[in-house]
Amino acid sequence: MHSADLPSNRTLLVLTLGGTIAMTRTTEGIGGVTPTLRGSDLVAAVPGLRDVAEIIVEDFRQMPGASLTINDIVSLAKRLTQADNDGVNGVIVTQGTDTLEETAYLTDLYYQGSAPVVFTGAMRNAAMAGADGPANLLAAAQTAVCSDVRGMGALVVFSDEIHAARHVRKMHTTSTGAFASPQTGPIGHVVEGTPHVRGSLAPASAVPHPSGSLPRVELVTATLGSDGLLLEGLEGKIDGLVIAAFGAGHVPQTWCARLQALAETMPVVLSSRIGTGPVLSSTYEFPGSESDLLSRGLISAGTLDPYKARLLLAAHLAAGSSRAEIAKAFSDRH
Repeated sequence: MHSADLPSNRTLLVLTLGGTIAMTRTTEGIGGVTPTLRGSDLVAAVPGLRDVAEIIVEDFRQMPGASLTINDIVSLAKRLTQADNDGVNGVIVTQGTDTLEETAYLTDLYYQGSAPVVFTGAMRNAAMAGADGPANLLAAAQTAVCSDVRGMGALVVFSDEIHAARHVRKMHTTSTGAFASPQTGPIGHVVEGTPHVRGSLAPASAVPHPSGSLPRVELVTATLGSDGLLLEGLEGKIDGLVIAAFGAGHVPQTWCARLQALAETMPVVLSSRIGTGPVLSSTYEFPGSESDLLSRGLISAGTLDPYKARLLLAAHLAAGSSRAEIAKAFSDRH
């Protein structure tokens, strides 16, 4: 699907959160980099960006991606809704890539506007040769004003690929092509400045904004020979738990009683540490298998990877959803 030309009076809001795309060295030019560039600096470094739309820049946060919190993203989602109500044609969010797959997904759960929201960043900081931030920012802008992606929720644009936030993952620590959607592939590409989008993408089911203090939801990963020590003493300390299990949803037999006890006090979600493919429901029957764990009260994450499963659980707990509503939310995403 080819995007149609849009009128020249379109407006783009650029919200910057920091990250590698905003990092450079100190004035002495030595040592490591920190997020010191402001949004206006990023925009000024991109030839042709202002030919795409009128650009409004807002420095929303200025920190490494690893330091962003769920509270930051809840605030971001509220700002995005305001921008959509104000009639902007699209929004670009720039941030660090460490947590970009998680922040984009959490935003996708909260944001229900029609204006496209496109996340992007950089793998090479501005002080490096071949910094990818400017090209990613331009491709994100070209996508954000594309009528074909309106109503699709949050997107991620990197290396001229367009990904759905619900599918994208960071797959490499340093490559400029670090982001991929391993289960589905990208939903489109930017070619010669024009987004080409395949098909359509229905918006994610809305999750209400937090009704009170944010819950504590943790993630424990199954590993060879683990005796489940990290599962001890969690009652009363956390509000929800995600298990990143082996394969299709398996854990050591020694974990079973502890997980069943935890599932009686809080929602415990069973995901796979593999990150692609579903948690099964009835193929295996040994102690610690998926059918055994589901019978003990765990909730299947379906095809959601552990990081997204944690955010979906946290969002529903923050909204005051019941256990049945939480189970349905995961079932709807199978």
